Amino acid sequence: MKKEKTPFYGIQLFTGIAFCFFITSYNGQANHSDKQNIIKEKETIQFPNFNNQISDVVRTIFQDSKSNIWFGTQNGAFKLIGDSLIHIDSIKSESGTGVTIKDIAEDKNGIIWFGHTDGISSIDGTLVNNYYESDGLISNDVWCIETDVNGNVWVGTIEGTCIFDGQGFTNFDLPEGKIDTTVGVSSTKMIHSILEDSKGTIWLSTNAGLFSYTDKKIINVSDKVGIQTNFVNKTIEDGSGVFWVSTKTGLFRIKGDTLTNITEKHFEESKGTASIMVDYRGDTWFNCSRSIYRLSGEKLTEYRIEEGNYGPLTFQIYEDQQKRLWFVGYGGAYRYENDRFINITQNGPW
Repeated sequence: MKKEKTPFYGIQLFTGIAFCFFITSYNGQANHSDKQNIIKEKETIQFPNFNNQISDVVRTIFQDSKSNIWFGTQNGAFKLIGDSLIHIDSIKSESGTGVTIKDIAEDKNGIIWFGHTDGISSIDGTLVNNYYESDGLISNDVWCIETDVNGNVWVGTIEGTCIFDGQGFTNFDLPEGKIDTTVGVSSTKMIHSILEDSKGTIWLSTNAGLFSYTDKKIINVSDKVGIQTNFVNKTIEDGSGVFWVSTKTGLFRIKGDTLTNITEKHFEESKGTASIMVDYRGDTWFNCSRSIYRLSGEKLTEYRIEEGNYGPLTFQIYEDQQKRLWFVGYGGAYRYENDRFINITQNGPW
C-alpha cells in the first residue's frame, strides 16, 4: 500500500466576525399557552479581534489523550502547542493541495487520524501518512472517522463505510438510503457519523437511518426503536449509557429499547438537529440551524444568532477535559464561559 510519510510544521492565517445572540428560555413543554410565559432578552456580544480567527470555517475540535487540542478547518489541521497554533502542512490531497478536515479521532496507540475532503491522514509523532482511493479507500470524500478498541479505523464517506486495519481497507456494506435533496451534498450511501460506545458497539448514522454493529451482526436501530426519518446526523452516548440521536426531523433519546422524541416535547413543529453533546452536568446541548439549545432537565434555553449576522453557525459542540464547552463552525471557534460566548482567535485565550 502506498503511504506518504512526511514531517509537519506550522503556518497561521485567518479572518473573523462579530455577532449577536437572542436568548430565550422555555420551561417545560412548549404549547400555545406557554408562549405568554417565554422570557426573551437580547444580548449583543462584541469581540475585540475580528480579523484573527483560527479559520473562517472550523469543522471540528478534538482533545487527545495527552491533552493536546486539534482543530480541523477549511484550511487544514492545526495543533495547539503551548500558546501557538501549528498548521500540519503535510496533510494534503493526492495532487498536493490543501484539504478541509471534517473529523478527528485517536487510536489505542495514540495515533491521530483525520478524515478530510481528499482521503484520510494520520499523525504518529511527527510523521504524517496520507491514504487515498488509490490505496483502497472506498471514497476520497470522507465525512467522519472513528477508531475502535481493536485498533481498526472506521471511515465514513459519501460512498459508504470502510475499515482500515493498518494493512488495508475493507468495505463495510450497509443498506442504501435516500438522497437528501434539501442539502448541497448527499448520496444514498452517505455516512454522517460513526461512534464506538462504552461496550464496543459501533453506531453508524446514515442516510438509511441508524445502525449498530456488534458480534458481527448489523442491527437496524431505526426500525427497532421507531425512528421515522432516513436522515440520521449524529449519535452520542452520555455517561449513563443513554444514546442521543440527531436527525433531520429532530432530537431523540434511546434508553434501552425506548425512544423518546425530545423535539416533540419542546417544540410545536419538527426541527432538524445537527451536533449534540451532553456535558458533565448532564445538560444536553444541540443546534438547529442558527440556534443553539441547552436542555437542562425540563428547561430549554435557546441561544439564537440574529438574522443577517455571519456565524457562528455550529458544526460541532464539544466539551474538553477541563469541562469547557466549545462551539466551532462558520465564523471560527468559541467557548461558553461564565454565561457568555468567548471568541477564540489564533492567539486564544486558551
